[in-house]
Amino acid sequence: MKFGQVTNPEDVDFTLPDDHPDTKAVLASYKKDTPFEVYVGCAKWNRQDLKGFYPRGTKDELLYYASQFNSIELNATFYRSPDAEQVKLWRSKTPGDFRFYPKIPQLISHYKRLLGVKGPLMEFCDAISRFEEHLGISFLQLHDNFGPKNLDRLMEFVKGYPKGIPLAVELRNAAWFAGEKESEQLFELLRKEKKPAIIVDTAGRRDVLHMRLTSGAAFIRYVGANHPGDYIRLDDWLERIGTWRAQGLQSLHFFVHQNVEKESPLLSAYFIKKLNKKFKLKLKVPAAG
Repeated sequence: MKFGQVTNPEDVDFTLPDDHPDTKAVLASYKKDTPFEVYVGCAKWNRQDLKGFYPRGTKDELLYYASQFNSIELNATFYRSPDAEQVKLWRSKTPGDFRFYPKIPQLISHYKRLLGVKGPLMEFCDAISRFEEHLGISFLQLHDNFGPKNLDRLMEFVKGYPKGIPLAVELRNAAWFAGEKESEQLFELLRKEKKPAIIVDTAGRRDVLHMRLTSGAAFIRYVGANHPGDYIRLDDWLERIGTWRAQGLQSLHFFVHQNVEKESPLLSAYFIKKLNKKFKLKLKVPAAG
């Protein structure tokens, strides 16, 4: 993942910002004694990207990946919408507690920019519905130049998204985080619809680290910099997630990226161990090589 990549990560202030005031208010509406659902995964299961993760002789990468993690951020669907049979095949290779988080195709988000997308959207949603209980949260990632001037079409898209398919939204245009009228309207809609506004932690774009939860679910895309400080950053996230959990956080959906992805399983294993200890969970710790 190259979004927000920098040449000298040691020059970046990686301190997590304070929470947006809405976050505490949103979490206060949820019960605090419910079981904590936690999903942690990588963005790919390709052997070339996760070099060193797969044991020698591994023949089916997804089958092995799903034995080590409980989720995957499914970026493959961004480039091409899968058909129903492909989804069924992927589903068949994973255990019952495994979840797929498919990204909405770029045809919808980037090329058509949410206009005239009813056909391809229904095709996509019909396909991913075949994940059945293995479906996590689908997510819309918008182009950097998709700003508040496009508010109406984005709100129409969110309102019209099939109710049976969970949705999260990732904003990248800086104007969404400036507190203007249009952005407040969007965040209010996400809060009303209980759809997560994705938080991205990446070196070169600290503005997308908005710390504004719009539901009881925190959907976080963490981009390491292939730097020793990546582990310290994960420790900071553990502390913040602990605060959110005490305030009413219901579920965590946390995906680890790296500019060079081969280190993602190592970071994930470190993070999962700490999550298990802090929240008394029993998530499998991947054998990260």
